[in-house]
Amino acid sequence: MTVLVDDYDLVGFDLDGVVYRGADAVPYAPETIAELRRLRVRVAFVTNNAQRGPDAVAEHLNRLGIACTPADVVTSAQATARVMAEHLPARAEVLVLGTQALAAEITSVGLVAVSARSNKTEAICVGYHPGLRWEDLNEGCFAVQAGAAWYACNADLNRPSSEGLAIGMGGILKAMGEALPGLTPIMGGKPARPLLDETLFRLGGTSALFVGDRLDTDIEGANNAGWDSLFVLSGSHTMADLAMAGPQQYPTYIGDDVRALLERPVLPPS
Repeated sequence: MTVLVDDYDLVGFDLDGVVYRGADAVPYAPETIAELRRLRVRVAFVTNNAQRGPDAVAEHLNRLGIACTPADVVTSAQATARVMAEHLPARAEVLVLGTQALAAEITSVGLVAVSARSNKTEAICVGYHPGLRWEDLNEGCFAVQAGAAWYACNADLNRPSSEGLAIGMGGILKAMGEALPGLTPIMGGKPARPLLDETLFRLGGTSALFVGDRLDTDIEGANNAGWDSLFVLSGSHTMADLAMAGPQQYPTYIGDDVRALLERPVLPPS
């Protein structure tokens, strides 16, 4: 029997709502991913979250029974850092509004990550950090107004938490935008394409499929990067959301959960 994954040698997974929900694995995800590995399909865990580094993400997945090394994880911090390295001169000073994990990725590409702006600051990079203060955001705005380039890891308006949906990076960027009218940051995470470009760069593969539960980030991001996509109903978005989606957010395939990879392909309703 021909199954969906037969046509692909790389499968990228969004995490929350696809592979896990908080501290628990999504049902069938560990077994399905293990079977993909048995079939010698490359597996990548691809996240818009720039708060944690690949080591921490891999540790989380291994605790859930999903075999993972840091090399299997691709984050928006890595993608944004590579974009910045392509745009900025070597050793350029970057004001980091984010975690140490984000600063480490920026340092790894030959830039200088700093926590306070100076007259040498050539760019700022914003990534989610629960400890960000209004003062920090204002410092970033002042740096951009002085001529620094503005980068951000993602624009997700909300993020899941154990208590419900919380304010995400998009909310932070909207607040900064009030002080920076007419300006928008250069984005590394989905739905911008750098994150999936980074995934191909790190994992390789000639035929790639992305699995996600959000149409506005995962599926639109796959379309922007030229990947096929599988929209799963185990997380944020529903069939009602799909009915309202425009062409750029329409998936290649649809399934209840990641088991769809090992079943006959199902096309979304036309």
